[in-house]
Amino acid sequence: MFNYDINTADKPSLYEDLYTACEAITAGEEDAIANMANVAALLWQYIPDLNWAGFYRMKNDALILGPFQGKAACIHIPLDKGVCGKAASTGEIQCINNVHDFEGHIACDADSVSELVAPISDNDSNIIAVIDLDSPTANRFDEQDVEGISRIANLLSDRISI
Repeated sequence: MFNYDINTADKPSLYEDLYTACEAITAGEEDAIANMANVAALLWQYIPDLNWAGFYRMKNDALILGPFQGKAACIHIPLDKGVCGKAASTGEIQCINNVHDFEGHIACDADSVSELVAPISDNDSNIIAVIDLDSPTANRFDEQDVEGISRIANLLSDRISI
């Protein structure tokens, strides 16, 4: 059984504690799906105001749904579509204040308004997955969220190699 003491009083504490929990829960585990599932559960449990938290995996030059928490989601995302596709194709984190203003947005959940997507690269700098966070609130994510999720994405680079 895992029990984490995660301080949600402020974002720096939240992300420091989440990083430590993600590091602990994935340490020594070689199964990528198991690691993504546990990290998705931690993100969902502790990051406030989310309606979706999970992963898309790179497979055959497209993103395929991975472990997540939230409503049923789109299964296949082409690299030229949506916030996830842009993050995977550019290798750059995407922090979108209002997805309805994002050209090419894919509406998997009509309740989602803002989105944060962080690409995960392997040791050869190939994108292997993305972390995707959705919120029903506009402007939900800020620079502290970007930094915290980027750090977790970097941690996972050699823990979810597929």
